[in-house]
Amino acid sequence: MQSKHFAAITDPAEIGHLLRAIDEYQGDISVTYALRIMPYVFVRSGELRAAEWQEINLEEAEWIIPAGRMKMRSPHVVPLAQQVVKLFSDLKAVTGTGPYIFPSPFSAGRCISDVGLLNALRRMGYSKGQMTIHGFRTMASTLLNEQKYRPDVIEAQLSHGDKDLIRAAYNRAEYLSERRQMMNEWAVYLDGLREQTDHLVEPVANK
Repeated sequence: MQSKHFAAITDPAEIGHLLRAIDEYQGDISVTYALRIMPYVFVRSGELRAAEWQEINLEEAEWIIPAGRMKMRSPHVVPLAQQVVKLFSDLKAVTGTGPYIFPSPFSAGRCISDVGLLNALRRMGYSKGQMTIHGFRTMASTLLNEQKYRPDVIEAQLSHGDKDLIRAAYNRAEYLSERRQMMNEWAVYLDGLREQTDHLVEPVANK
């Protein structure tokens, strides 16, 4: 079966423009913060949208997505860069009284929808042929591979499946330190793209 293609922006300068457009977007606060956080964490849309406050440990800078919400039915650790910790902290002051981090503007008992995120991108001027929500995963995968991070570490962070469950569990633990470093460096790189869109920003990693 042929895999579905998801439009994604992978040109560094264009990524910078996208990040600035997201920062300037004036819409529902849940949608706004979800889009600000997504480039840094590049999880699947449903994993982000349905995130609950109980999954986030801001002091440890860590987000543990439970197995029941993961495509591969295994818990997934997302190391949080300080930029992401701040975004979550700011949002908690607004939505922290309910279970969902990104509650729907129509009902606090539901999370935001994928359509809400897509509509925001469209309002920013990005067509379905230019950028999708899944495209943030493609963006991160493409750029991180180009920057020569270890493919196994990138795949572990993307939570791509491993049929050997024992090996998969081992790899998640084995790569956590490397993933934490990669996610911190990725956040710095994105911030550089946001601030300098006229020329290529060099990767911060010295590998």
